[in-house]
Amino acid sequence: MTANANRMSTHTAGSGETEGRNGEQKKNLWTSMLESVASGKRLPEKNLLVLGGTPESQRDFLESLSSPESRRNLDRSKIPPVANNFALGYTYYDVLDADQDDTLARVSLYLLSQPSSEFSTLVAPLLTPESIPNTALVILLDWAEPHMWLRQIRRWISLFRIVLQKLGDKEHAEMEEQVEAWKQRGRSGGSTNLDGTPSAAGAAGEADTALPQGPGEWTDPLGLPLCVVCQNSQRMELLEKNQGWKEPDFDTVLQYLRTVLLRHGASLIYTSQNSVSQLPTLVHSTLGITSLLKRQPLKHNVIDRDKIVVPPNWDSWGKIRVLVAAFDVEAVSQAWFEDIEGRFGEEPLTLEILEENRKAQEETAEPLQTDSAIARYEDWCQEFDSGGLSVVEHAMNGGNNVNIHSDEPQVYLESQLKILEAFKAKTQPEKISNFDILLATGRVPEREAVSDHIGPVQFNVGGIQVDADDMLRRLKDRIDTDAPEADQDEESVESEPAQPNVTEKYDNEQLQSFFNGLINREKTASTRN
Repeated sequence: MTANANRMSTHTAGSGETEGRNGEQKKNLWTSMLESVASGKRLPEKNLLVLGGTPESQRDFLESLSSPESRRNLDRSKIPPVANNFALGYTYYDVLDADQDDTLARVSLYLLSQPSSEFSTLVAPLLTPESIPNTALVILLDWAEPHMWLRQIRRWISLFRIVLQKLGDKEHAEMEEQVEAWKQRGRSGGSTNLDGTPSAAGAAGEADTALPQGPGEWTDPLGLPLCVVCQNSQRMELLEKNQGWKEPDFDTVLQYLRTVLLRHGASLIYTSQNSVSQLPTLVHSTLGITSLLKRQPLKHNVIDRDKIVVPPNWDSWGKIRVLVAAFDVEAVSQAWFEDIEGRFGEEPLTLEILEENRKAQEETAEPLQTDSAIARYEDWCQEFDSGGLSVVEHAMNGGNNVNIHSDEPQVYLESQLKILEAFKAKTQPEKISNFDILLATGRVPEREAVSDHIGPVQFNVGGIQVDADDMLRRLKDRIDTDAPEADQDEESVESEPAQPNVTEKYDNEQLQSFFNGLINREKTASTRN
């Protein structure tokens, strides 16, 4: 029995397989499970911290990250659930290679919808020295409320700075190292691509000729790469048709975003539900995920207004000024620095208060906020002569977002018709005709009043318009004229004596003579025979 036990132990430990009924080798269940877990652990793990948006828009963002081919081939039973309705949500997806066979990496998404400081304790444990090099930030914005964009970006940056305060020295040191590396990634003439792989110049061993950093670039790094995604850019057409937006309005919005994000070394992209965007390429390159079969280069695009793509380390103040020359990029950049300073409070100030602070700054040594990019942006949105952006009357309403709704065309026209009719009734006095006065005093007969009120009645007879009233009048006159003549004829007939009917007598005599002649002819004919 001892030998038998040793043989079983040796067989199990050596091969992990058992012999089936027909002599076939049957794989051990636990071994296969451990191998699958081990293969999953060997996948590169990447993290995305998604801030902003609603649970629905976060799901749309997740769907846009996967390619159409992968969504088509993916079994619905294998789609991971998305838990993002409460506090910090979580889900994941696998990045497949170009042939859809190999898995390049597994990306974990941590989803947060509300910029509450209480959630900072949930985010801080996610940032460790091991996970920081493989983590990126994403802020979701929506074209349904473009007037709130700068305010929303400021809130999320303030929340992330609270998270940074909860990290240790090792985490901060790792972030500083990553920021220094990120300042050179994807830069024109540099030796490193955006995804971290060596560029053509770097692979050839050439010297690094990357362009130096310009003013206002990487002045306020966050410690992690940041990507801002503006969803539902198809609504730009509705803003243009219904709200009167013009090209300068869209360009000014883009200038504000690019100026603000340039200070953090962030990238910017517009996505639409009607077209495919470069969002997967941008996000995967930021996370350092590279296809082994087919490399998809990321192309910048600042021409197509609904397909904007601004990669990191590509933009500059000179490129921003090209859109609208009157835009003061230096002042907006400095004003944004004052907005994100924690010492000036959480809520941005208005232009009126900022003007008072500028006057009081000369009299006091206490630092006061004297400029604000958010105040500039929202005041420009509210200005009546600012084109389509004038539809936004208030950027804040008790802390709630401003929603713009438009009625259906027929409903709007019906409401305007009622207003016009009421206005017309008030402005025009009621007119009383002379006929109404005579009718009210009883001086006009009822029949004549009705006929005069209705007017002549005409009808068509054989293509000729006949006046009914005129015809009735003529018939009445004819009847009145013929009535006396008929009465006179009746009186003359009654006065004359009765005479025999001569015509009747004459006819009888002729008939009698005619029949007598016939009888005489018959008799004569019979005598001759």
